[in-house]
This record gives sequence, structure tokens and C-alpha cells, in this order.
Amino acid sequence: MGPLTTIGLPVALGIIMFGLGLSLTPRDFTRVAKEPRAVLVALGCQLVLLPLICFGLVLLFRLPPVLAVGMMLLAASPGGTTANLYSHLFRGDVALNISLTAVNSVLAVFTLPLITNLAIAYFLPGDDGLGLQFAKTIEVFAIVLGPVVLGMLVRWWKPAFADRMDKPVRIASVIILVIVIAGAIATNLELLLANAGTLALITVLFCVLSLAVGFAVPRLLRVGRAQSVASSFEIGIHNATLAIVIAQTVIGSVEMSLPAAVYGVLMFFVALGFGFLIRERKPAEVAAPA
Repeated sequence: MGPLTTIGLPVALGIIMFGLGLSLTPRDFTRVAKEPRAVLVALGCQLVLLPLICFGLVLLFRLPPVLAVGMMLLAASPGGTTANLYSHLFRGDVALNISLTAVNSVLAVFTLPLITNLAIAYFLPGDDGLGLQFAKTIEVFAIVLGPVVLGMLVRWWKPAFADRMDKPVRIASVIILVIVIAGAIATNLELLLANAGTLALITVLFCVLSLAVGFAVPRLLRVGRAQSVASSFEIGIHNATLAIVIAQTVIGSVEMSLPAAVYGVLMFFVALGFGFLIRERKPAEVAAPA
């Protein structure tokens, strides 16, 4: 792994999470109490249903053990900030997206190491060196929550500065992320191409099922349409960058990061197609009588 991966990826993720912190206020956390049904249903889908669905897919596709753990690590990752953009495009409740991302990012500090360690114990029994032990869990905590808390402190201390910085930080994070991921792909191109065929179908299927569950379950439980759209994108668009960083820099396995790398490219197209599928169609205008 070159310095672009070991230094560039965590820096890119740090900027993304800092940008998330800049957009958060305590109100985004207290909103959970005002819309408990929508939040609890979405969190139930994210933390319980998705890992089970992913586990079933991994067994069905008979993935090699390291790639199987990589898929479970992806499933355990919280929603990405891109979910807010898709939710806005397709008339979801963006405020709910922001709250879900905030709550999910905090919960991921506990749930991500738990799900990853269970996956390693099941698929790679006896490989003690790969688990997320206490020291590595602290690393996950620092990677996920450190920049978010810093961004929130900047917003609290200098709200006008935070507002001015919001857009530049978003643009910078996208540019850095594209450069770093392009570099990481170029460095590991042979490994990626060798596994792309195996991973393309399972990652697309996982993304479609995540989006569908995120939309259908809230609708079945009588959650509002805008909230269900928000839930769909929050659950269907995972923070693939976080999964790549943890696999490559915390766990130290490039191969384990491949599912997140393939998913990270394909999810944008899948989510866009799904958004058009669930968008509200305006009723056809009634023709005026002749």
C-alpha cells in the first residue's frame, strides 16, 4: 500500500466527516425524539435487516472468506453523506437524512466493530490478527467521530464561518476522494480486475435490496412518503470510503476493501435508477371537453 492509500484515504474521509460535522447542530440529534417512528424503523433496517440480507447474499454467492468479511464490513458502515443529495433530488425528507447520518455515525462506532468481528470469527476462524480489538476500535472511533465533533465545534464557535466553509469543504472532499480512489484503483488494478466480475453482481444486488428495504419497510409501517424516500437512500447508500479506510488502514487488508471499492462506483448509478423508479408521478391532466 502506497502513501496515497495509507495517508490520502484517511485524510479524504476526515474531510468528508468534518464537512458532515459543519452541517450538524444539536437539533439534528433532538429531531429523533420528534420523529421516533421514522428513525427507529430506518435504524432497525440499517442495523438488523441489512447485515442479515448481506450475510444471506454472501452465503448464496459463496464468496471467498476475505471478500465475505469485506461485504459484511460494507453492510455495517453507516449511510454516506451522498444520501442527502439523492434524497433532495427525489423529494425525500433531507432533515431526516441528516439526523439519520448523525445518529448512524455515532452508533457505527459500536456496531461496525461488532459486526466485522462476528464476520471474521465466522468466515476466518483462527485468524486473530484481523479482528478489530480495543485499540483498533478506538482508531475507528477517532476516524468516524473525531472530525464530526470538530466540525460541530467549529459550527458552534463560528457559525458564519461554518456556513461559508460548507460548500468549499464539500467540493474539496469530492476532489480529494476522486484523486485518492483513482490512485488506489491504479495501485491495485490487477487485484481489482481479478475480483470485479465476482463482486459486481453481489454489490449491485445488495445496493438494490438495501434501497428497496429502506423504502418498502417504512411504507408498510405507515411512515410518510418523504421520510421513506429519505430512509431508502440513507440505508441504500453506504459510506464506502469508511469501509475502504477501515479495511486497508485499520485491518491492513487491501483485498477486504474490494467489495466497498466496487460498490462505491456502482451505487451512484443504481441509486439514480432507483430514485426514478420510486419518484412520484404527477397525475395526467384531464383533457378539456371539446
